[in-house]
Amino acid sequence: MQQRWPQRLWIVRHGESAGNVARDAAYAAGVGRIDIAERDVDVPLSRQGEQQSEALARWFAALPPGERPDVVLTSPYLRARRTAEIIHAGGGLPVEPTEFVVDERLREKEFGILDRLTALGIAQEHPEQAEFRRILGKFYFRPPAGESWCDVILRLRSALDTISLHHGGQRVLVVSHQVVVLCLRYLLEGMTEEQILAIDREGDVANCGVTEYAFNPAQGHSGRMRLRRYNFVAPLEVAGAPLTAEPDANAAVR
Repeated sequence: MQQRWPQRLWIVRHGESAGNVARDAAYAAGVGRIDIAERDVDVPLSRQGEQQSEALARWFAALPPGERPDVVLTSPYLRARRTAEIIHAGGGLPVEPTEFVVDERLREKEFGILDRLTALGIAQEHPEQAEFRRILGKFYFRPPAGESWCDVILRLRSALDTISLHHGGQRVLVVSHQVVVLCLRYLLEGMTEEQILAIDREGDVANCGVTEYAFNPAQGHSGRMRLRRYNFVAPLEVAGAPLTAEPDANAAVR
């Protein structure tokens, strides 16, 4: 039987972005709107985010050549693509950036009319949405023109099917966003809403934090992916890169 799953799967959140920095500034100033000039898709890495990506590149480069990723999938958002490019430039990826698979299903959760609002801004401009979220919970709440966690999970089911179809037996790196990391855990480990939200409450996914799975042929009918580590930041600590775990800029409702 042909192996369905990758041999190894790394899921990495992008490095710290300028949006993360702007979000922190908005909350520190107690204002309702986050000051970002670019579209969310075009928000770049901060200098700290570049340093984090460089540290992660050194960690991947230290792996034996036969253990490094040989497939790279990335969100189309600039901060994720740039993270992958820096990992490649640092010798951590044998895959050329021209061979990266840019997959829109790995994009950030969409926040609709609540985009770029802090919690204060939502309460001031859309108090009814804050009440809907309280009633429905973050897993099912969908802001107008935005997505719920369930919507993200729906597109990620399709993305995982594609990975299984085209990359069985390979070593796959996915570079994406915080909610995507969590929703992929939900899918790969067969979690419930309560289980994944409990993990979410423990703390944010670190910028350039590594979640890693290995294929276990003895699990299930045709094998399954087994979690080896979650939110692994030792590569950053060893390299002396700054550790950051801010929610994304528009994540007041994530």
